Amino acid sequence: MSKNIVIIGGGIAAISAIKAIRETDSESEIFLFSNEKVYPYIRIRLSKGIVENLDENKILIQKREWYEQNKVNISLDKKVTALDENSKEVVLEDGSKIKYDKLLIATGSSNRVPPIEGINKKNIFSLRTFDDAVKMRSKIEESKKVVIIGGGVLGLEMALMLHEDGKKVVVLEVLPRLMPNQLDDNASAILKEKVEAHGIDVITSSVIKEITGDEKVQGVLLEDREEIKCDMVIFSTGIMPNIDILKGSNIQCNRGVLVNNKMETNVADIYAAGDVAELNSQIPGLWNIATSQGQVAGYNIVGKEAIYQNITPVTSLNGLDIALFSVGIVDESKSSMALVDENKITKEYKKIFIKDSFIVGAIVIGDIKKSPLLKGAIEKRISLEDVDFSAITVDELFLKLKK
Repeated sequence: MSKNIVIIGGGIAAISAIKAIRETDSESEIFLFSNEKVYPYIRIRLSKGIVENLDENKILIQKREWYEQNKVNISLDKKVTALDENSKEVVLEDGSKIKYDKLLIATGSSNRVPPIEGINKKNIFSLRTFDDAVKMRSKIEESKKVVIIGGGVLGLEMALMLHEDGKKVVVLEVLPRLMPNQLDDNASAILKEKVEAHGIDVITSSVIKEITGDEKVQGVLLEDREEIKCDMVIFSTGIMPNIDILKGSNIQCNRGVLVNNKMETNVADIYAAGDVAELNSQIPGLWNIATSQGQVAGYNIVGKEAIYQNITPVTSLNGLDIALFSVGIVDESKSSMALVDENKITKEYKKIFIKDSFIVGAIVIGDIKKSPLLKGAIEKRISLEDVDFSAITVDELFLKLKK
């Protein structure tokens, strides 16, 4: 019997769910609502659009005709404002309603706005949507000096691209070091040194008092420092799941929508996946995890039981001569031992975290071509019981993993 399947959100979780649904169900009506004006796109490619002409057609997840071929009723620039789980309806911004038999919440997340005085002035941006990238690009062409608030992957990626585009760039990070969730102390220090070697100023442990200027940004004032003059500010300070439409509903939320390993919420026939979903107190905000969660949700929506298996978190950074890869658990307190190989001259660094004869995480700065071997070893749970870790180098371990 065909059903009405409603999906709220136009990201990779939504598209992955549709693919899973259509594997076994070609009859049910699928309604996809996205509040963006463009077809679902590969969000992780947006950062390149701030310095290059952004061609929507080159970053689409699927070509436009795919939606018709898969009988997807896609509605762009349509905002869902509420849902009623009792009548099984979603409410659109214009007041119209649509019935559902199954509902997937894939509304993603928004960039967290830091509580800084002056954050709403002109020429202050954050990158999350295609429209954000278009607006930023138009202003970047006019700018000479940019302050980036946030020393995570996206902030650093934008800093490297803007520097290459000829802008003077300053990165401000509130924490004592860069990327503390993905790197250890030594790797953070190496990364900072490599970034600064290109003429990009990096200030850690920065406490921002105010963004100065009248209507338009003129600078950033830090505690115990002179004002940093600039004509543009970009902030990248974490994400917040988009759960506003669930206010007044009985769907349980914490930071995100609480789900089990089938991506089910506490309300029957309602699922959540991607950056909006919170599973085991985690909201990773990663593309590969959203893809897998969307697929699991899609299978379960059509009655094909699927269980979400934890995906190994992967972070990578590439820009100028900087290549970085971080995977899995990189906290030494959660591992039995670690193999380390560091070249202080070339600033190359490898650290592999071992627990109970298994690789559980790794950090690589420099040549990252062999990094997929580490990811594979973690995901496949390759046992290294026969390895004497006191007498093996990192490169020798790579050779063993190749076999």
